Amino acid sequence: MPGSVPLPPSATADDAVAGPPPVGVSGPAHLLRVTLLMAGSCLPILGAVLIAPVLPKMQDHFASVPGAKALVPLALTVPALALALLAPFAGLIVDRLGRKRLLIWATLLYAVFGTAPLWLDSLGGVIASRALVGVAEAAIMTCCTTLIGDYYSGRRRVRYLALQTMCASASATVFFVLGGAAGSAGWRAPFWVYAVSLALAPLMAAALPSPSAGASAEASSGTSAGDAPAGTGTRRPFPWRRMAGICALTFFGAMVFYTVPVEMSYLLDDLGVESSGVIGLATAVASAATVGGAVTFARLKRSPDPMLPAVLALCALGFGVMFLAGGAPLLVVGAVVNCVGTGMLLPALLTSAMSRLAFEDRGRGTGLWLAAFFGGEFVCPLVLLAGEAAVGTLAGAVGTLGLASAVVAAGLLTARRRAGATAPQPLPEQPA
Repeated sequence: MPGSVPLPPSATADDAVAGPPPVGVSGPAHLLRVTLLMAGSCLPILGAVLIAPVLPKMQDHFASVPGAKALVPLALTVPALALALLAPFAGLIVDRLGRKRLLIWATLLYAVFGTAPLWLDSLGGVIASRALVGVAEAAIMTCCTTLIGDYYSGRRRVRYLALQTMCASASATVFFVLGGAAGSAGWRAPFWVYAVSLALAPLMAAALPSPSAGASAEASSGTSAGDAPAGTGTRRPFPWRRMAGICALTFFGAMVFYTVPVEMSYLLDDLGVESSGVIGLATAVASAATVGGAVTFARLKRSPDPMLPAVLALCALGFGVMFLAGGAPLLVVGAVVNCVGTGMLLPALLTSAMSRLAFEDRGRGTGLWLAAFFGGEFVCPLVLLAGEAAVGTLAGAVGTLGLASAVVAAGLLTARRRAGATAPQPLPEQPA
């Protein structure tokens, strides 16, 4: 790459020269803008965990429906599947119609579809409404993530993408508790919470500026290698090759990310821990470690790609400790180590993906990344179930995933060395 200071392969010109940001980066307007983007990013998490505590009550209510034992859990997971399948199309619409407009409409529809089970009497109708929630979530998550990439560059982009991970991880615990509390009034009661998006939509309309290709180019002072300058009107092919690798890695990373939240209770049960209080505490400690990992990532002034081998190695170490654990304390230690790694892994993957995208491709690229991530989330329990059947125990399946993580980490490190990668360079701050 020409120039006096070589950049890592993942770095873009906006990491080398940070120009003036397209939006203000201080003051009440900036704080409101960031708050709305983080709140919007938490809505898909709301959809994923809010009704988990009331699934048994739903099961009892629809007990007479054929196949209810399999269909009721589907009400919890189908939004994630819909999000994974539709996020690429949402990304395409984002690039065609504009980020802000789609975000506002999707946020309004989220309330309509999310509260629909309050009035629906059929299990099929409830599941259909949940699938439509996933459609709205695909648009919301794609728009919020794309807007972070539009508004900020360099270190600020890294910081707010890490903050997005922190908010999502912390909100999962809050929403689970909220769903349990609301569920004491009946299985339908938690669905009222989805109406909160009706308050967010008008605030988004008023407070979020509409980004433009020119503003994004000004913030970046350039685009990824091989991209035409944003806003020139030059037709460029979408960078499929550059996105394919990071999306494949994200699909695998999502399985690593969701293993502890999904399987922790089963692993503790296998060790003889039956107290729901102890299981809940252990899960909360692991969730806090994920937030801590995201905070650590935000404070490390490094380009994301060179960090990925070390982060995956840390995740693998945590899985290894969990595999070897003969009791609950050591299992929790392994989960904490793993979750510190996964807290760094998610923003590292997302920041790396963003660095490959010009303004005109950012919506579609973000949609592809989200599809890869939520696709990995959806298959995570299925992969571990297959692994358990193959090796005999769930702990063995987790250990196998840890071994796979170590192999991927070694492969990434070898690939970087063969490419003659230089040492990671600090990402600059934008001038305020």
